[in-house]
Amino acid sequence: MKTALITGITGQDGSYLTEQLLEKGYIVHGMIRRSSSFNTGRIDHLFKDPALHDERLFLHYGDLTDSSNLNRMLERVAPDEIYNLGAQSHVKVSFDVPEYTGEVDAMGTLRFLDAIKEAGLKDKTRFYQASTSELYGKVQEIPQTEKTPFYPRSPYAVAKLYGFWIIVNYREAYGIHASNGILFNHESPRRGETFVTRKITRAAGRIREGLEEVLVMGNIDSKRDWGYAPEYTDAMWRILQQDTPDDYVCATNETHTVREFIDLTFKQLDMELEFQGEGVDEIGVEKATGKVRLRIDPRYFRPTEVELLIGDYAKSKEKFGWEPKTRFAELVRIMTDADWKLARQEKLLSQH
Repeated sequence: MKTALITGITGQDGSYLTEQLLEKGYIVHGMIRRSSSFNTGRIDHLFKDPALHDERLFLHYGDLTDSSNLNRMLERVAPDEIYNLGAQSHVKVSFDVPEYTGEVDAMGTLRFLDAIKEAGLKDKTRFYQASTSELYGKVQEIPQTEKTPFYPRSPYAVAKLYGFWIIVNYREAYGIHASNGILFNHESPRRGETFVTRKITRAAGRIREGLEEVLVMGNIDSKRDWGYAPEYTDAMWRILQQDTPDDYVCATNETHTVREFIDLTFKQLDMELEFQGEGVDEIGVEKATGKVRLRIDPRYFRPTEVELLIGDYAKSKEKFGWEPKTRFAELVRIMTDADWKLARQEKLLSQH
């Protein structure tokens, strides 16, 4: 049995990856931050399974800002594979907590790599770093590949840039099997509710059920390359199965605006919108009722915006046969249906 250690195990990607590794017969150790409230909702179905809990699935308190903790954990677990998915991963929030973002996303990666080296695991342990399409920021070419120059546009992206290059450095300096997955936006019903796609589908479902009136957004004209999260966590595993560590883009080769995501979501719920006005005065009006369902609020604008992301996954396809299966419209449908179901359940609970 192989042993894997996952940081960010309670997040969207961590939960899907855990399921996939357990299915492959792995023993999985997850690192979680101590909190006064439980934040294990996405993995509760695994954690509550007596055949898995403390048999093949183990959770440990830890933090990417704590070097001694990481060292002890590596000495105890001695994993075959590490998936570093833990991060302060909200781009807008990184402008509010830039120092913390740097501590976790940049220095956290360094602490881990150094712990591998100091624990004498560099010939045993393979390391996956969750890099991001936000590295490209103000894009220098279209589409973006592994060779496209980076131009980060947020404290989050700058911190991740350090993470990217320290992976390359430790790989070349110490021979650590460390790889970057430059994953473009990947979404699912498990996405955090403050992220733009989930914010849209969550609000639309609640509006459909009369629990909410209007969706408030920032820039709806930025373009993103959106894929389905479980397919991207499968790519993470494939990256670590390669004999030689390297850096890979995972994307869909398609780009769509936030506006398109909103439009499709509301159509899916039979609330077709008509967009009126422009800039901060733009609104989305439900055609059938004339009710305003979308407003723009400048508070949600980023100080520096990433206008366009579209990735080329040719290298991933060539090296390990990965390509996305779920296309944009299907992704929107999956998320919209899940959040509408959630809204209907909320409505039922509120009536009792």
